Amino acid sequence: MYELPVEDVTTLPKGPLRTYLALRKKGELSADPEQEKSIHRLQMLHDELLHYPQSVPQGERRKRSVLGRLMKRRTAIAPRGVYIHGDVGRGKSMVMDLFFDKAPLQAKRRVHFHAFMLEVHDMIAKWRQMDKAARKAFSGGMAGDDPLPPLALKVSRETTLLCFDEFQVSDVADAMILGRLFTELFAQGVVVVITSNRTPNSLYEGGLNRQLFIPFIELIEQKLDVVTLDGPTDYRLERLKGMPVYHWPLGDVATQRLSDAFWRLTDHEYNDMSEVGPEEFEVKGRVLHVPVASRGVAVFSFKRLCANALGAADYLAIAWRYHTVIVTGIPKMGPDKRNEAKRFVTLIDVLYENNVKFLCCAEVPPEELYAQGDGRFEFSRTVSRLMEMQSEEYLARGHAV
Repeated sequence: MYELPVEDVTTLPKGPLRTYLALRKKGELSADPEQEKSIHRLQMLHDELLHYPQSVPQGERRKRSVLGRLMKRRTAIAPRGVYIHGDVGRGKSMVMDLFFDKAPLQAKRRVHFHAFMLEVHDMIAKWRQMDKAARKAFSGGMAGDDPLPPLALKVSRETTLLCFDEFQVSDVADAMILGRLFTELFAQGVVVVITSNRTPNSLYEGGLNRQLFIPFIELIEQKLDVVTLDGPTDYRLERLKGMPVYHWPLGDVATQRLSDAFWRLTDHEYNDMSEVGPEEFEVKGRVLHVPVASRGVAVFSFKRLCANALGAADYLAIAWRYHTVIVTGIPKMGPDKRNEAKRFVTLIDVLYENNVKFLCCAEVPPEELYAQGDGRFEFSRTVSRLMEMQSEEYLARGHAV
């Protein structure tokens, strides 16, 4: 471990620790022993990955080269992954993002756990509809009717490092799959990093047939180093304290307040665009564009989210990916904007159910957003939720818990 503080961070090897200390030096992060402990462990993993055989990103090499790299990796000793747990707002996602960004691999993926499991269930459903020839082609000739080994092989061909954010298990179908799936992923040499609000032992607590889930907990403790990141400060709530989240009417004042909120929530110096920019990700085969995003905060216009043909799946992907969503330019809606109002209702429902922090600027107060027109009764629930989403109790909730 490196002694802190370091006067010249450029003397340190490249990696998450160097970036973390640079942010400390700029004043964007405060000293936090719990975060330092986690970032040191992630730096160790970063250094080990420098010499670990990785997968080849799809389309870059011939299939023979991909399989050759995979076989080489399977004979290597995989670095131990990391499981970081602690209360909400302590910086777990932040330290993992610093690690992921600097991880010396191309074949890496950061994904919300729920989104990953949706993909898994979708692939299992497709497998069950395949005939024997299609299964053989999918699995590279792997024998058997169990979809999980070929599914894990497919993941390992494309990904060496898997980073799961907001790891939690509440679904019995997920619980029954996880042990076998992760056993196969580890056997293929995939390195795993996890953040969670729960310790491994408290995952799926009180769940149906939990005794069948215990081997997965034992596997996690065997393959990953469990690190506690549970300092005394909820940084996310601290940034939101005293900050109005619903601004009206539209205009320069509201826009400026949202801009101020964005810089405060992302811990960037004002107008420092070096780590801010557009992002894109795939939802059911379509590319969703995020105009402005950084450190778990995304900014959209109302028009982009609600005047285009988006639906619950798109909003759910946004809710899992970002802990805070800022929406600008929400108009007063009437019968001529019925479709936009329906999409706005769905958006707020999804954000609310996943405890996403919601900041916005609108033309009118919540109760006047959709005062007349078809669906006005259903919109009353949205008004109620918009009011609750401004409360300190709501703002203190953990993301996607």
